[in-house]
Amino acid sequence: MEYTVQLNWDDDACVWTATSDDIPGLVLESGSLDALMERVRYAAAELIELDGLRSADALLFRLERRERMFA
Repeated sequence: MEYTVQLNWDDDACVWTATSDDIPGLVLESGSLDALMERVRYAAAELIELDGLRSADALLFRLERRERMFA
C-alpha cells in the first residue's frame, strides 16, 4: 500500500507543510524540508496504525513550491 503526502511551501509563513488525503490527521509544518520529511515518516506510521489502515509499503512525497516574483 502506498500513501501520498503533499508537501507545500507556505511563502507567507516561510514553512513547509505536509498533509495527506490518504492519512487522516496528518498535518505538520517545518522550516526545513528534510526535517519535515523525517517527521512525516514517524507521524504517518503512527497515524496509519491508529486509524486502522493497511500498513504502508511506501510514502509518495509530492512537492510543490511557488515563489512570488518581484520586478
